[in-house]
This record gives sequence, C-alpha cells and structure tokens, in this order.
Amino acid sequence: MDIRKDALVRWARHCLEDMSGHGPVKGAIETVSGDASFRRYFRIRLNRTLEVDAELVSSEIGKCLQATQFLLVDAPREHEDCRQFVRIANMFRRAGLETPRIIEADYEQGFMLLQDFGDTLYLPVLQQGEHVDALYDAAMDSLIALQTGADCTTLPPYDRALLNRELTLFDHWFCHEFLGLSLSGQEQALLARTWTFLEDAALAQPQVAVHRDYHSRNLMIRAEDPDSLPGVIDFQDAVVGAITYDLVSLLRDCYIVWPQERLESWVNQFREKALANGLLERGDETAQDAFMRDFDLMGLQRHIKVIGIFCRLYLRDGKRRYMFDIPLVIDYVVSVAEKHPEMEEFLQWLRSKILPLAQEKLAPILAAEDKA
Repeated sequence: MDIRKDALVRWARHCLEDMSGHGPVKGAIETVSGDASFRRYFRIRLNRTLEVDAELVSSEIGKCLQATQFLLVDAPREHEDCRQFVRIANMFRRAGLETPRIIEADYEQGFMLLQDFGDTLYLPVLQQGEHVDALYDAAMDSLIALQTGADCTTLPPYDRALLNRELTLFDHWFCHEFLGLSLSGQEQALLARTWTFLEDAALAQPQVAVHRDYHSRNLMIRAEDPDSLPGVIDFQDAVVGAITYDLVSLLRDCYIVWPQERLESWVNQFREKALANGLLERGDETAQDAFMRDFDLMGLQRHIKVIGIFCRLYLRDGKRRYMFDIPLVIDYVVSVAEKHPEMEEFLQWLRSKILPLAQEKLAPILAAEDKA
C-alpha cells in the first residue's frame, strides 16, 4: 500500500471537483516518474473534460482545467519545499518562460496539482536527430528570457561557498565513497587549488538568473512544436550565477554529446543573442574566445560536481541509472581539461590514479546494464 500516493490522489480529485463544481472526477492514475530529488510524479487522465464554472473559464487556471490530464506531485515536506517550487515557477513564468501552472498546492502535506506538459522531453527527439537546431534555438531563446527577465534580487547567490560545496562532492562521494580512496594531504591540496581556480572563473563571469539544471531531461516540447519555447521543469533550485552555467548544462548535456564544431557554433549563436539583449559587451577580437573559455571552465565545475552527485544518488539513494551516464561526464572533464593548461596537474592525477580505478569499479555496473 502506498499511503502517500493514495492521499495525494484523493486530495487532487477533491481539488478538481471543487473547482469544477460538477460532481465526481473520474479518471485513471499512472506513475510518470521520479527524479533526482525525493519528488514523485503521477498523472490523472480524466474520462472527459471538466465542466468549468463560468467565472473560471477565462482565467489562466480555468484554461488549465479544460484539459483532460493533470500532473500530481508528491513532495514530502521533510525533503522538499513546495513553496519554493511555486515561487520559482511563477517568477520564471513572469520572465517569459513556459513553466507548468500551479493549479493547487497543499504545503502542509507536500502535494501539488500542476498543468501537464505531456511526455515529449527534448532528449529522445534530440537522440533521433530531429529538429535539433530548432530545439536548441528555442531553448536558448528561453534562456535569454530568463537571464533578462527574472528578478535576481529574490534568488540566492551561486557564491564561492556553494560552488565549493558542490565540487567537494567529487572528493567525498566519488573518490572516498565510490572508489574507496583516502586522499593524501598532497592530493587534497591539489583538489583545493583546482577547485579555487574553477570557482574564481565562475565568479568572474556576468551574474544572471540560473535554472541550475537546464538540460534535455528538463525541457519539454509543447504542442508538438519544436519551434515553440520549451516547457521548463525542475527549476526550484534557481540561483544567481555565471551566465554560461545553464548554457553548458544545455549544450554539454550529461545525456547526449555533440561534435565540438557544432557545439561551438551553438555557443557563438547564444553569445550573439546575449550581446543583442545587453547581457554581454562585445569587447575586442579576443572576446569570443574568452566566452568559450568561460563556457569550458564552467562546464568543468558542473561536470566534476555531477560525478559526485551521480555517485551519491547511487550509493545513498539507490538510484542506479545515473551511474550509466558517468563515463560520458568523465569524458567531458578529460577532453575539456586538456584544452586549459591550468588543469594540467589535475588532469595528470586523474589519468594516472583515478581513471584506472574508476574503470574497474564501473565495469560490473555497466556490464549489468548491457545484460538488462
């Protein structure tokens, strides 16, 4: 028996019945997914559209209620903050992004009833090679809207303490917990120097609103139109940080990889959009290369952090599927670090000591995936 799911479904039906005022709401319940947090998502598919009261029909919530399916969210209070989710959803929408409308929320129980964007994530469509340029162009337009329109005064800073806390997830969850290493004082000093370098690079960039997980599993194609702005989800951890952070999350996605030439073309496309919207200054002939360097170094911070997060999800939370994506993330770290002399000492240590052990530890996990 799933007590929380049953309570969530009863609550959601009651909310819909109250808003429609036309009797019992009937429809099937299906599990949609969980994510890297403690939230769970379910969908209710109604047998027919709701009969919405006249005074609600023209409102935004009334328009949402005229659908035949809705998303139900279970976000336990001890782990998740529904108020933060609702606040950021509304902030992003005011900035011009397409976030799901909050139809109803019960903050005490940790329940939410949301507009349903459907199931068409960016990732499988990108993997099929369909509408790739159109999808990325729309995602970059949405990102520009966020960076120009969001109220940064109400978001926490992506400051040195947070950047460092994320980077040291690599030390603890990857090196210590997953690989079983006890880092020497010399190794700890090497990592500390490297982390400081990456923190400095991030903090030196223009600071804007940052979604913080802006990638193909959190962007959705709405109304089967790849040219429209994407539906944006999983935004509740937004901060004020480096202008390249969400861009690198999008283009050096942990779940799909693109040729370097194509990736650089998209980076330059975004830079032109940012220049046109006053987010960047054009600068001299070195400015484009400097922006690419900022993009690279921000990506190193993100991907080093992600290696630690994926190990934590596996070891602490039992979410094994994230381990299958670690080889791609490691490849990103190696290939980008090779381009920057400041990363040479870290890269040599990574190649000589860490990668052979990581391959050994990952081999049985990846082999089990092949057999699945």
